[in-house]
Amino acid sequence: MDTENSVQTKAADEKFCADCGSAIKIKAEICPKCGVRQINVANNGTAANGKNRILAAILAFCLGGIGIHKFYLGRIGAGIAYALFCWTFIPALLAFIDFIILLVMSDEAFDAKYGQI
Repeated sequence: MDTENSVQTKAADEKFCADCGSAIKIKAEICPKCGVRQINVANNGTAANGKNRILAAILAFCLGGIGIHKFYLGRIGAGIAYALFCWTFIPALLAFIDFIILLVMSDEAFDAKYGQI
């Protein structure tokens, strides 16, 4: 098998080794194939699926009354409910609460809650 042209794939709970490129468990600190210690790169509020915590908080603050942040986070049903009831201003109040929660939430908690959607 030609290793230069082969495409490696990884599962949802895996990452690629920083040195040899092998697929390893996402929580692995040392690659079992090459033995190189993995460097934890800060994800800066970004979940595994690319959703950003800070962007979600900004959307909740600016456009949360119509549920835009819920659509962004993949919560389509909640987004529709926010849009349907936006005239009552209750979604705006809930969106402000979501804004605060998103700001104080850790990156790990954000990834755990919204990273798999």
